[in-house]
Amino acid sequence: MDKIFKAFNKDTALVPLIAIILGLICGGLIMAIGGYNPIKAYVFLFDKVVGSDYDIGETIREITPLILTGLSVAFAFRTGLFNIGAEGQLILGMTGATIVGVKLSGLPFLIHAPLAIIVGALLGGLWGAIAGWLKAARGVNEVITTIMLNWIALFLANYIVGNFLVEPGQQRSYKVAESASLTWGWLSSFLGGARLHYGVPLALIAAVVFYILLWRTRQGFELRAVGHNPHAAHYAGMSVNGNVIKAMFVGGVFAGLAGVFEVLGVFGYQTIAAASTGHGFDGIAVALLGGNHPVGVVLAATLFGSLTYGSQGMAFGADVPPEIIRVVIGLVIFFVASHGLVKAIIRPLSGKRKKEAA
Repeated sequence: MDKIFKAFNKDTALVPLIAIILGLICGGLIMAIGGYNPIKAYVFLFDKVVGSDYDIGETIREITPLILTGLSVAFAFRTGLFNIGAEGQLILGMTGATIVGVKLSGLPFLIHAPLAIIVGALLGGLWGAIAGWLKAARGVNEVITTIMLNWIALFLANYIVGNFLVEPGQQRSYKVAESASLTWGWLSSFLGGARLHYGVPLALIAAVVFYILLWRTRQGFELRAVGHNPHAAHYAGMSVNGNVIKAMFVGGVFAGLAGVFEVLGVFGYQTIAAASTGHGFDGIAVALLGGNHPVGVVLAATLFGSLTYGSQGMAFGADVPPEIIRVVIGLVIFFVASHGLVKAIIRPLSGKRKKEAA
């Protein structure tokens, strides 16, 4: 376990921590300018997150897909790619899990649930691999293709659900079979009936797999080498194009799992959606805030999930518009991205401490 935290050292964590504090302070100033009480708002936000067993469970439920989409984006970043397509990969993961969960029946849980997970994860991975193949074979920038694939995934999923899985008179699919459900009854009842599921521990396992795959395997070394310098990697005999496709596939698998657990663990069905869920796009911010490291991603997802769920407390308890939380998150991202600015703020303080020590 110490090895996992080795790369996530004090220097890696300090800048995001200061950025979070600065973001919250600036968010409070904006609330004050708008006529809202920032202290009251943050108190209600905190109370909403940990105020009851149910709220704690629902906060964990909100964090889970952000961990997986954050891992998806971070994996691509680590291999020199920019995966904007986690949203579309998540949607395809949902669709794959829904097809297996609805259409297959009579299977035992130990076969049905793992099959639904695998199919959803593979569909998400293959959706990411399309962008990887286009970059490897045709040199098409993955940012452009993944953005377009997000919309294609949304409309394709709506078509599949609306024509083959829809429940009559509803704008959603049939419920998935009980044998495919990943709801965690014991833990849910323990936490006041919160919608917890087996995807919670599996998301944490995925973070460990991320680390082992990228830093403890030969394949991971190749992926990182291609990301750092594709020309040197090619000279060393590595398949640059093959590793690009593999990287996007693995990133798609992580995002696909996020969609799988939302269907099988939270809702039990897939809706005909007018817009994306937003988890995939939030995953970009989670990866950025987490420094593209699995430990950082888990911590950043915890922050984002808590802020997202806690924003309801700000709205109802302090009459702050829910959109204000997006402003706070945006400010946090701004300060994280502005490493030079944050370091300029830290430098005088660290210099003063060194003088005192001397």
